[in-house]
Amino acid sequence: MNVQIKRIYYDSRRMKWIPMIYVVFTEPESPGNIGFLARTMKNFGLTNLVLINPCPIENETWFQAMHAKDIIRERKTYSSLEEFRDSEGIDFLVGTTGVAGGSHNVTRIAVKPEQLRESVNFNGNIAIIFGREGNGLTNKEIELCDVVVSIPTHEAYPIMNVTHAAAIIFYELFKKDLTFHVEDSQLASKIEKESLIYTMDQIIDKLGYPPHKCRNASTVFRRVLGRSFISAREAHTLKGTLRRIKQRVNAYKNE
Repeated sequence: MNVQIKRIYYDSRRMKWIPMIYVVFTEPESPGNIGFLARTMKNFGLTNLVLINPCPIENETWFQAMHAKDIIRERKTYSSLEEFRDSEGIDFLVGTTGVAGGSHNVTRIAVKPEQLRESVNFNGNIAIIFGREGNGLTNKEIELCDVVVSIPTHEAYPIMNVTHAAAIIFYELFKKDLTFHVEDSQLASKIEKESLIYTMDQIIDKLGYPPHKCRNASTVFRRVLGRSFISAREAHTLKGTLRRIKQRVNAYKNE
């Protein structure tokens, strides 16, 4: 009996177990694009690159890979998608196409990238298949896939570069798990926002507006502040600026 072991690993940054995800480039024609794809994978924490019947790896590959050279070094190579699927025990294949089908071509009926996360079965080994730079995936290769994804583009130039398409697809798959690595990104508290409003009201009161215009100006500032995702650091900086404005207004009034 042939038993396939489900390979999942623990991502310490995301603090959860995630499935083994393979990124497959079918018959790449440009050595540079292999490097670009590895670099894009690295941006999203993907490490398993598979090449199907590829062109030779050249200096351009390593140059374009930049800090993703480890992905190039650890790549796997197969002669066909079928060989890769059977050897790695793939449970779910995601095909990509630049030309989505319809009733005339049911094989290429596709989901959009934002719908892909809900379509993917994450309980196993997953492969995202990218086609040739010139012709994409064949209908036979598309038929092997469990779901097909296509990125809507302008009709004047509908076909995207493979690495650009990969970046969009990877982002949509993992955007719920991604976050900015920014220091002091805590949002301003209600007290900090109220302090800003209070300082602004003091400034408005010094401008000689009629009462109804003062109320309107105060309301507008409160609404703008309410719609913003202002950080605590930004609130602190803005409050310092408003205080300086208030001092200048008071000085002008006393002249």
